Amino acid sequence: MAEQYSIGGFFIDLSRNQITQNNQSQIIAPKALAVLTYLAENQGKVVSHDALLENVWQGTVVSPNTLQRSIAQLRKALGDDGKVQVYIKTHAKQGYSLECDVRWHDNIESPPLNAAQENIVDTPTMSETNALAMSEDNTQSKAQHHSHDKDQSKSATTTDNAKPSKLTVMPLFTLFGIIILAYIGYQYLMPQPPSKLSFGELRLLTTTDNKEFASIYSPDGQYVVFHRYSAVFCRNNIWAKNTKTQQETQLTKDFDSYGSHSFSTDGNQLVFIQTGGCSKPEPDNQCYKLMSLDFHKALQAPQSAKVLVECKNSEIKFPKWLNNDDIALFQKLSNRWKLTRYSVSANKTTDIYEIDEGNLIYYDYSPEDELLAVISSHKDGQYYIEILKPDGRLISSNRIEYPKEIAKFKRIYPNFSPLKEQLIFSTGRQLFTLSFDGQVTNISLPLDQSMGQPQFHPDGKRMLVIKGHYDSDIVSLPLSQLTSSPLVSSQPNTAQIENAQIVQSSAQTQSLTSSDYSVIERSTYGEDSAKLQPNGELIAYQSDRSGEEQLWITDGKSSQQLTDFPMDTYIYGMDWAADGQSLLVNANDVLIQVSLDSTQTIFPLEYPVFQLFQWDSKNNRAVVLIRIQEVLTFAELNLTHLETRTINDKDINWALKSENGQLVYADKMGRFWRPGPVEDQRIEALDGQEAEKQRFVINDNVIYGINKQNQLWSYGLNEDKFDILADLPSNVDYLTDIDNSQLLMSIRVSARKDVAELTIKQ
Repeated sequence: MAEQYSIGGFFIDLSRNQITQNNQSQIIAPKALAVLTYLAENQGKVVSHDALLENVWQGTVVSPNTLQRSIAQLRKALGDDGKVQVYIKTHAKQGYSLECDVRWHDNIESPPLNAAQENIVDTPTMSETNALAMSEDNTQSKAQHHSHDKDQSKSATTTDNAKPSKLTVMPLFTLFGIIILAYIGYQYLMPQPPSKLSFGELRLLTTTDNKEFASIYSPDGQYVVFHRYSAVFCRNNIWAKNTKTQQETQLTKDFDSYGSHSFSTDGNQLVFIQTGGCSKPEPDNQCYKLMSLDFHKALQAPQSAKVLVECKNSEIKFPKWLNNDDIALFQKLSNRWKLTRYSVSANKTTDIYEIDEGNLIYYDYSPEDELLAVISSHKDGQYYIEILKPDGRLISSNRIEYPKEIAKFKRIYPNFSPLKEQLIFSTGRQLFTLSFDGQVTNISLPLDQSMGQPQFHPDGKRMLVIKGHYDSDIVSLPLSQLTSSPLVSSQPNTAQIENAQIVQSSAQTQSLTSSDYSVIERSTYGEDSAKLQPNGELIAYQSDRSGEEQLWITDGKSSQQLTDFPMDTYIYGMDWAADGQSLLVNANDVLIQVSLDSTQTIFPLEYPVFQLFQWDSKNNRAVVLIRIQEVLTFAELNLTHLETRTINDKDINWALKSENGQLVYADKMGRFWRPGPVEDQRIEALDGQEAEKQRFVINDNVIYGINKQNQLWSYGLNEDKFDILADLPSNVDYLTDIDNSQLLMSIRVSARKDVAELTIKQ
């Protein structure tokens, strides 16, 4: 079989695992290329799923999802549209076909022209154009000379061409020099394309059953420091791994809620944020502490961190040690972020940078260049990159030019790279560089899973990433399985609530196991957010089984993919229309109405939607969290007139309206609220019933939720009645929907986050 062939404007080289167009090459996974090659060998024919799996994955048992991910990767590489399907066409329940003509190239030793040159064979390069111009000048001069000779003597029969005189040759050399100088000047003045990164081997550095994340190198590159999260304690510890001996060491003594961390330039100290645990915390605010840890002592034995700053009325994050005893960090006051500098020796904080109309999103620090790169959103709604000195002097400010591969409202979190004046960031399965002047360039890298938080080694020859995999299923719990045992009613006091939680081990509380519910949707990837169709038998849910997060529906027997969103799409909320014929989905911060025939209507809202909670299709209103100048705002949207009504400025985790129109929401402190005659009233009966990731559902004016003890509870809004219904298995993540017969939940099958290292090709 030939190892090189062309389809359309693309040149495929199997020996290099490359697809090339217009001199731009992409590295593609070998199995994906094998799928493309088998389709090419059967060009124009429908190839079944089984035939592809049998021929590409010979002797290996894989799921159809593996094939779907390969098709998705090929379509991206070919610039194909899942709907139009120019190259690879999907035949429902049959298979796939390659619709383009195939040209095979047998001579590997002498490869054909690249795809661009095949399409335009006679297109010369810039230097070839100059040479061609000179050749044409000489040819024209010779033709004129011979014409003159013929006119002078038609009977001349000599074959010797007339030689040009010195007067003819000199202007030609002059013209040649002018063209060369002009070309050199053009090349010098034109902006040069940025240098590109090329990656080689990917290897895992952590492989435990826990989640590892927030990885950084020590300044000498000898250690990788990361967080290790325990699902048992719902907290994390900080660990270090020696890159030479592979030995792992626990650095912090106790599990806690630790944030991102940074090394002092000498490598002796670690600094990080701890959430909670403050003395006399403010009732309406979480507490944040800036902590430091002696790294070398912690390598000998786990240490307790030292408190540098305690913040009870403001939020802090992203600490980074500067080239002195100062620590840069983000601080939020009144929903506005600013970049500040804390002096350890003086115990004093000063402002570095903030913007009046807009907000700061992220920043990174380069010790080598002593520069800060800040990502911000301005009053025009666009994202910018600002380059600063640590004292706050602004070097440059440029709008970030998003390419088509990145969604309009996508936030990015770039870090400095070894390339001059360029940073690097991930959007999930894609890596990009960002220049100081705001230009974004895609790095060709075939990723089958999302990777985040890229951080370079001090030598610039390798890079840390977080590689994750999440597998969850959708299950149905019949309400007949629940035996309601009212434990608390009529606005209980604190003692009653505490007693209610103690009863969980008694006979009054039913313990449910996996045998009590049935699995509705299962794959080796994440299924979530299942919603029951009003007046129908369908269930809508989101899944990334095809390689990207998409909207799916099932009738319990078979599933159908409704959407074909692009790579690195994230879905944050969806809800059915009252007639059950369409859904409203929040994809990449944009609200889209998707009908059952897959047609879509996009609502051109002014602001990005962070979270969609609920859709009232009869009045065409949606309860949402939106970003106004990067400040999260709890609001109700009128989608008919594209108007926004702010509900309040609290930090909201989840919100729904009941059947009688009562709004219920949970704030970031886990407290539940509903509107009162003058101001919102806290539902005190639900104090202590919040979960780590608070979601709740409402049916027949009754709220259902799960608390930290994995207890399923209910609260009647009309009767003010609170019940503990059952103990749920520990792997239940969310309640997603309920009707009069069943409760839908998302259960966690596996959840991994690993620290991995990518080497850079030299």
